[in-house]
Amino acid sequence: MLSLPEPIRHAIESGRAPSPPQVLLRLLQMVDDDSTTMARLAALVEQDAGLCTRVLTAANSPAIRRGTAFRNIESCLIALGTRLVRSIATCLSVQSLFDERTSSRSVDLAAFWTHSLLVAELSRSVASSAGQPRPDEAYLAGLLHDVGELILLSALGEPYLQLLAACPGESELSDRESAQFGVHHGQIGTWLADQWQLDSSFADGILFHHVPAEQIVSAAPLPQAVWLAHALASSSPAPAAIEELERVAVQMFGERHGQSLSSLRDAAAQRMQVFAEALGIAPPASAGDGSSSGLPRVLGLVGQHSSGASDGDAHSQMATMIGDKALLQPLQQDLCTLETDAELLLSLRESARILFDLNHVAFLLCAPDGRLTGQGIAGQPALFAQVSIVPEAPRSLAAAAALGGSITSSYEPAPAAAPSLIDIQFARALASSGLLCIPMPGRSRSIGVIVVGLSAGQHQRLARRRPGLSNFGRLAGVSLESWGDAQNVRQENEAATLAHFTHHSRRAVHEAGNPLTIIKGYLKILDAKLPHDAGVHHELSILGEEIERVAKIVRRLSEVPASGVGEALVDVSELLRELLLLYRQTLFDSRGIAVETSLPGQPIRVACDRDSLKQIVLNLWKNASEALSRGERCKLSLTADILHQGQRFAELKIEDNGPGMSEAAMAALHQPAQRQLGAERAARGMGLAIVGTLAQRLQIPLSCRSKAGHGTMIALLLPTPERAEQRRDHDSKHH
Repeated sequence: MLSLPEPIRHAIESGRAPSPPQVLLRLLQMVDDDSTTMARLAALVEQDAGLCTRVLTAANSPAIRRGTAFRNIESCLIALGTRLVRSIATCLSVQSLFDERTSSRSVDLAAFWTHSLLVAELSRSVASSAGQPRPDEAYLAGLLHDVGELILLSALGEPYLQLLAACPGESELSDRESAQFGVHHGQIGTWLADQWQLDSSFADGILFHHVPAEQIVSAAPLPQAVWLAHALASSSPAPAAIEELERVAVQMFGERHGQSLSSLRDAAAQRMQVFAEALGIAPPASAGDGSSSGLPRVLGLVGQHSSGASDGDAHSQMATMIGDKALLQPLQQDLCTLETDAELLLSLRESARILFDLNHVAFLLCAPDGRLTGQGIAGQPALFAQVSIVPEAPRSLAAAAALGGSITSSYEPAPAAAPSLIDIQFARALASSGLLCIPMPGRSRSIGVIVVGLSAGQHQRLARRRPGLSNFGRLAGVSLESWGDAQNVRQENEAATLAHFTHHSRRAVHEAGNPLTIIKGYLKILDAKLPHDAGVHHELSILGEEIERVAKIVRRLSEVPASGVGEALVDVSELLRELLLLYRQTLFDSRGIAVETSLPGQPIRVACDRDSLKQIVLNLWKNASEALSRGERCKLSLTADILHQGQRFAELKIEDNGPGMSEAAMAALHQPAQRQLGAERAARGMGLAIVGTLAQRLQIPLSCRSKAGHGTMIALLLPTPERAEQRRDHDSKHH
């Protein structure tokens, strides 16, 4: 651990250093680790009271909770899911670095935060481009690389202020700090990281960001990423300077270094320029070589421009909004991973709670006719689903925000007209005295409005963060628009695929139907020609029935699936004998597989679709036939009057003494057939999936027991006529 000069250590320890984020950093690492269990995550979260509060609040929000409140951290984490937990941790990690105590109005921190954020974004980009596993950690190391300057400013006061005033740029700062105080800001930041017990590589990223190029090439990847990001942010964009850094990057990362440094730097600079323009404040003045000094500057010192309190407010706003930019950065990345609009709106709602302390949030989205409605959005008062607001400014604050593209609120100077009644209703529904409406603009149209319930005091506290709220609304709008566009493309592709499949399936049905019809006709002719005592008429009848069943299956290829199947009374005992007569030789006898049967002599009637039951049995027999070897056996048994959950069934059981089934094969029995992908589309997996789908459709309880080397047992509970009647009565009462 780095040793500081005693006066410096005493000054720092008597000041207010930032609180340690190691719990949050460790949480980020654990969430990214596939082997991490929820119990381990919960044990870590419970070490931080602030994080516990956020997790409990998010999990018990109306959008998440269904029923009883969550009382322990593990159940909260399970309810939230790793995506939202990661978003919470990332936002809180960065938020802790932008505490208000670093935004003193007597100090201009605009250049400092601009430089720090630029280095942070470049650190993440360099780490990702180089294939490093934790780019978020590089981002935080880049953001903290100059934190020692703030600590020295807080601890030493006037002497350090004078040093900053006399220093032309950061490149000379370290030498001047060491000469005057015996320590430089990189060492101070490293000392703080050591106090926080952060990973040594993370601390080294802070310590080494000023070392010469010939030294950094021998460092670990994370310090290299921060060094290169700092060099890019501080250097002239001249081709010679970038070329030299490219040479160093190749030495450090070799083939792993992908995107050019010039493009990385340009992209980061462009993001910063757009951000500054959104604030209406010009970026900090550049040094003569084209780079920003990146140093905190004291307002009002000799030789520095000061225009009084208004400048102080502007610089304080810049520092606050740079912080908001850092807070929105991880959220923007997380939103790209969400798969549904419900997930996206939930993430936005919880992010508003975390980032801006907004606890009463609802959404109104623009319908195709331009009206604003909350219909179909979960987790908000029912009133929002009932309204359809005409897009006219006097109608409501939400309509005014959507039309004007700017934030509106109940606490603005009162207009001449009386307040809209719908605004009063919204405020009451959100249990608040007033509203804040944040527009969500898309790339070319309005996507909707975020409606926030808040008090006058909350509104006043948010006054300095209005640009950040506007950026949040813009991020929400673009994210929702992108998700909607992706859904439209997906639906168009699905429609095109369906049309293509329908066309080819109809051709197949037509081409297969002709020979099946010819075969059926030939069987009838053959049956008529054979003598009555030939002994094969029954077999021909069964064969004709099977051909008709195959024809029905083929015809269904070009039909929209029916909502249900026709039930009839089927003598399942007779049905099994007919199938054995037709398929036993092919499936079992020819393969040397013994067949044992235990079928009652009397009829056992069940209420289900005859063809579907045939398909279930044949698929199970076919799977057994393919799995068993010569000399092994398959047993078929049928038992009446089985009592299950107070209801009577007939049990059809198929057992074998073969090799057993894998977990994936057994799972296929409980998955829809269309969800079997890749290798699981093999005949065995697909056949079992079809069995599971048909059993589910016929409401036939199905169980499977299998053990490697000891065989498999599959049992079906077939509904008796009494059970089917009870089921129909139940369905009629509930529809």
